[in-house]
Amino acid sequence: MLSADQTVQHYENFPVGSWLLPRRFRRPVAVVYHVARYADDLADEGEASTAERLAALEACSAELARIAAGQMPLTARFQALAPVVAQYQIPLNLFEDLFSAFRQDVVKTRYADFGEVIDYCRRSANPVGRILLHIFGFQDARMLAQSDGICTALQLVNFWQDVAIDLRKDRIYLPQDELARFGVSEAMLQAGKATPELKRLLAFQCERTRKMLVAGSPLGRALPGRIGLEIRTIVLSADRVLSKLKAVDYDVYTARPTLGGLDWPLILYQAIKATWFVTRPSAGCSHS
Repeated sequence: MLSADQTVQHYENFPVGSWLLPRRFRRPVAVVYHVARYADDLADEGEASTAERLAALEACSAELARIAAGQMPLTARFQALAPVVAQYQIPLNLFEDLFSAFRQDVVKTRYADFGEVIDYCRRSANPVGRILLHIFGFQDARMLAQSDGICTALQLVNFWQDVAIDLRKDRIYLPQDELARFGVSEAMLQAGKATPELKRLLAFQCERTRKMLVAGSPLGRALPGRIGLEIRTIVLSADRVLSKLKAVDYDVYTARPTLGGLDWPLILYQAIKATWFVTRPSAGCSHS
């Protein structure tokens, strides 16, 4: 089991809290990120039992309750979070939404339909964007909705990218009704072969995900300066992963598409020039 001072090192698609942000925001964003990452790892990493994982996540919720009551949290991670919450007036329910999604990951491994998947994303991903907007000082309703669209899309990109990895954890985020619609059985998934049926299903998922990115992408132009640049970089990173999924013909078993050193200069150039995909025909995914 992870200790309170350990977090597993992760490859990350999307550069949240990168050097692109103004310096004054980097520490509070890092504090939030490490709390969220730690809680996510409690659900996913190590050899802990289900009961141990749930107890550890309940301990995170108890730390939030201490912050809400004006008490000193017991752990350094949450002691660092408390002044960030106070300074930026971040609603604690956003963190509790994250923890509830991570608890769900411990006990729920199948999703009946896309609505269930979206509800999970609403709690596992969208709070992060809303927390960031609190830190940046923007609470416009349209910006919040655009942030939700981007964050949900980022979570979905990870799902489609990690189909094979999640199977090894006995998790399937592809909706059960859509598996049936495209003729993909669980046995086919477990066989570890990218069948034509699975490729069509993933192409459908990627196209729908990309539409969410497009819907949220104006946020990267609405936010000023380096904050907007960070958001544009994140959106473009997600679009590039979708393009890489298409390039390998949605064969998520042979290789997990990731972003490498050659991708980042192009992404950054496009973000700076704002020559991003929202102005172009769909490049990331296709039914064909």
